[in-house]
Amino acid sequence: MAKEITGYVKLQVKGGAANPSPPIGPALGSKGLNIMEFCKQFNARTQDKPGQVLPVLITVYSDKSFEFVIKTPPAANLLLDVSKKQKGSAEPNRNKIGSVSWDDVKKIAEIKMPDLNCFKLESAMSMVAGTARSMGLTVTGNKPF
Repeated sequence: MAKEITGYVKLQVKGGAANPSPPIGPALGSKGLNIMEFCKQFNARTQDKPGQVLPVLITVYSDKSFEFVIKTPPAANLLLDVSKKQKGSAEPNRNKIGSVSWDDVKKIAEIKMPDLNCFKLESAMSMVAGTARSMGLTVTGNKPF
């Protein structure tokens, strides 16, 4: 028989760096979960992605057990890494802070495909390009499709 789900917890944690301090400790402690067990499992599964911000969706069951799914890094973080910027523009419609090429957008779209709600790579590239524009980055080159 399936366990009863009592809730979900969404967090963004750096890969391989989960520890019981805030925001992880209070979020999981309020649900009655074993915080150290989550940290050990998360760090073991993300040791190959150190320093990357990874969204994680934790499913909490009625017997205080849990399962979690690690998503791909946010498109905004990947775009900032590619453009070598610290943060996006405060006024993206007026102040452009840098640029990314369509090849970079394609690489990011391929990484993000499992978490996006689209079926074609072209659609994923359009979504990533829109994120880039909303951060104040210009997309350079010719659109490949």
